[in-house]
Amino acid sequence: MDKIWRQRFSNGYKKQERPVMAIRADYAHGSRQIWHSHEQGQLVHATKGLVRVLTPEGAWTVTPRQALWIAPGVDHELHMIGEVTMRDLRIEPDAAPWLWTACRLIRVTPLLRELILAMLDDPAHYAPDSNAALIVPLLLRKLREADLIEHGKLPLPQDKRLVKICEILMCSPANNDTMTLLCDRVGTSVRTLNRLFRKETGLTFGQWRTQLRLTEAVCQLSLGFSVNSVARDMGYANANAFSAMFRRTLGEPPQRYLRSVTR
Repeated sequence: MDKIWRQRFSNGYKKQERPVMAIRADYAHGSRQIWHSHEQGQLVHATKGLVRVLTPEGAWTVTPRQALWIAPGVDHELHMIGEVTMRDLRIEPDAAPWLWTACRLIRVTPLLRELILAMLDDPAHYAPDSNAALIVPLLLRKLREADLIEHGKLPLPQDKRLVKICEILMCSPANNDTMTLLCDRVGTSVRTLNRLFRKETGLTFGQWRTQLRLTEAVCQLSLGFSVNSVARDMGYANANAFSAMFRRTLGEPPQRYLRSVTR
């Protein structure tokens, strides 16, 4: 929420008891937190399972080696994939001057992970001289230093024609319709489609479709589906073609990548 609107209309806003608070919650596969927002920033992190985070500007699939920063006031919805052990943070906007004003997917180092978990050893309203209070400055520093993960976002466009195309593909990632056919369905030209995709998502149409398939593939693989099954569901002729795309984009074959980000 913009600071001026908070000052003018949100006089009832009550800060957390502590600038940084850790929260634990466990969820069954398929659980969902419907659309909502927080006055605080939220660091979504799960030590087990995957979390799909939806916002008006895009979607992220967060693995246990990653975390997603959701800026204050950003509407979002969470979908749990597999059994999820959530250990996230709520951070007051004035806890640090550098806090990001947009969503950001980061890599969680072993130290950052342990700092988050260690905060949960103390009560939520921890004392000023507690271990949790001493952890906070280092935790914020390691959070600031965390590596940005560039490929994790599936951006969503705003143009109604592009939204319709994205909806078609999201409902059926295996859809291999050509750009010409998709453009005919929504009443636009291939040239316009290419221009708008780059302008509104930063990706070409082909890159966007690949990112969608990667996102869906990681979710299915984490649930135990075979590479052959996932390849078919993503529209590839065989597992080799799918694995080649996966390795080319993420640097590792599917199963090795999954092990590296979930353990």
